[in-house]
Amino acid sequence: MIWSVAAALLGLLSLSIPVGIVLFLLGFGIDQFFSAFPLIRGLGQVVWSASDSATLIAIPFFVLLGEILVRGGIAEKTYASLDKWMSWLPGGLIHANIGTATMFSATSGSSVATAATVATVAMPQAERLGYDPKLFSGAIAAGGTLGILIPPSINLIVYGFLTETSIPRLFLAGLLPGLLMAAAFMLVTAVLCRVRPALGGPSRSFSWNERFASLVHLLPIMVLFAVIIGSIYAGWATPTESAAVGVAIALLIALANGGVSPVMMRESLLGTVRITAMIMLVIAGAYFLNFTLASAGLGRELQDLLGNLGFSPFGTLLVVIGLYIVLGFFIETLSLMVATIPIVVPIMAGLGYDKVWFGILMIVLVEMALITPPVGLNLYVVQGARKSGTLGEVMLGTIPYVAVMLAMVAALVLLPDIALFLPDSF
Repeated sequence: MIWSVAAALLGLLSLSIPVGIVLFLLGFGIDQFFSAFPLIRGLGQVVWSASDSATLIAIPFFVLLGEILVRGGIAEKTYASLDKWMSWLPGGLIHANIGTATMFSATSGSSVATAATVATVAMPQAERLGYDPKLFSGAIAAGGTLGILIPPSINLIVYGFLTETSIPRLFLAGLLPGLLMAAAFMLVTAVLCRVRPALGGPSRSFSWNERFASLVHLLPIMVLFAVIIGSIYAGWATPTESAAVGVAIALLIALANGGVSPVMMRESLLGTVRITAMIMLVIAGAYFLNFTLASAGLGRELQDLLGNLGFSPFGTLLVVIGLYIVLGFFIETLSLMVATIPIVVPIMAGLGYDKVWFGILMIVLVEMALITPPVGLNLYVVQGARKSGTLGEVMLGTIPYVAVMLAMVAALVLLPDIALFLPDSF
């Protein structure tokens, strides 16, 4: 059954069928071919259970928050401010790309939205100042991946919901690894541009008066992040409530920025509906697939298979890491998570691994799926914003940042406290 389900999953995805539909079709197939009981009769109850949760209300709120920030014209001013603070480093504006992606990751919760926002603002600057298109584009694609790691993260909410893990603990656990990866991205950029100056553009210096004057454009994003995260850990609000407050503050920021209009609100709401509907279809399909897999005994089969390999818990962990790296080449991020969480997480928890720690490790692994061909979404988003050159240039530019992600995976395995220090401290 294991190999049949795996082959069916890859086969259906290769036909470009929507992921949510694929998960339901797999559930129907398991019911027909591997179960002695009519599992389809539980479809209605399972789908209702998957969507009847107050926790999931946070998803449309965080999506709407990101849409408002993206469409409210806030990105341009944030980017210009970080340009003044970071362009003196080797690599120049590339550091502003990473810095802007990090700040928007701390508010939008979506990697694709973050990459699209930064790419739209930054690409005209790259062409005007003569930056190497490969590294410049790769930095934007890689920086965008931080959107699913730095809280608030939609993917962490989905992981917490599917595994019954504390979302506030997951948010805290993702903060330090996310900031370390952003710093590592900038360090790698500086080293590469120091060794090969042609990769970066001109380093530019601004007066301290200009730098401090630009902070007014960074302050709203910092306040928004502090309110969202601070209200959760102060015990004043749940993640759902803090997301609603964040939407209200984002609207005020966009209003003060002059970016609110009927057209902007219409596009923000339509974008929220589209993204939320896609996510909820995937979650409902994952719940039904999980129900059929458990009922048909696939979990026991997989546990027996891994047990018969004779690996230690650490060896099993390495197998799972390799599995995610390979699957990340072919399956989109959220799809990869929801298709594997019901199978992999119980096994890893049974081996004694902390579910919060493993969630962060999984997020870093699936982040690579966003910038590795042939399915990496951020690659196509950035290439679409470039409107010139080839997709291969963007792929080549992400290679140094994929190496950073692999280094973070190794660091999390060797030093779990990177992820667990903050949640254990609070």
